[in-house]
Amino acid sequence: MPKTGVRAALLLFLVGCISLALGACSGAKVTPTARIVTPSTAPPTPSPSPSPSLAPSPTPTISRVGNATAAPTWLGTRVVKTGVAQPTPPELRNRSIVTVDDLPPPADGRFHATNRAVPADVLARSSWTKACPVAATDLRYLTVSFRGFDGRAHTGELLVNAKAATDLIKVFRQLFAANFPIERMHISSAADMNAPSTGDGNTTEAFACRPVRGQKAWSQHSYGLAVDVNPFQNPYQKAKVVLPELATSYLDRTNLKPGMVAHTNAGVKAFASIGWQWGGDYHSLKDYMHFSANGG
Repeated sequence: MPKTGVRAALLLFLVGCISLALGACSGAKVTPTARIVTPSTAPPTPSPSPSPSLAPSPTPTISRVGNATAAPTWLGTRVVKTGVAQPTPPELRNRSIVTVDDLPPPADGRFHATNRAVPADVLARSSWTKACPVAATDLRYLTVSFRGFDGRAHTGELLVNAKAATDLIKVFRQLFAANFPIERMHISSAADMNAPSTGDGNTTEAFACRPVRGQKAWSQHSYGLAVDVNPFQNPYQKAKVVLPELATSYLDRTNLKPGMVAHTNAGVKAFASIGWQWGGDYHSLKDYMHFSANGG
């Protein structure tokens, strides 16, 4: 075969191969590379907000319990001239106030009493000093149940002479059994006794280191041998002097109201059972709140 023929044949062969190669390439399917998507980090699910803590509800103001009502807001705040009689405010003419507990009340609502040596902290908040006519060791600290004007059982405290402690527990047991109402029973401090008068106090108490009113001699209270019961319902009167000063409507003893003591009720009878005398029987003055061992 001539050389030109050979060259032509080779050229045709190469062209055919190239065409086949191009055809194969054009028919190939290209698998697309999968795109790797990095998942975005999901935002954290917010935790539920904590419920706002509720402030404790304030203790509701007691406006009435049975026949007793809350004390007027002005009680104990208006200063009066000591001993000068004043008209009784309308709110106090039939005084029957809900007792605010100074000590835990008896859980079972029954009468309870304790009799022990005077704790140091109790003595410190009392009116006792070394100048008083009785030694601290001759006093006893009593707690006794009493019935409030609200009809509930409460716990009161008294400092009394050791010689009278057992008898006085008997007295208050009788008053409790008779449902004789007492508003408050608490030990007064020297500051309480020396504070300006508001003419509306009503604390039942025994020991108080002070002289007899208007005198220099020691009162029986200074020995722990006297008790004043509901002073507002049972005021002191000598001529024009009245204590508490706003208790003038209670000088009328013909109209007995709850908390007033009289020969016809447990108020006088309970103390008479231990031989104590009543200041309502005095002739030169009347001290309706006052009971004492020797009548003084």
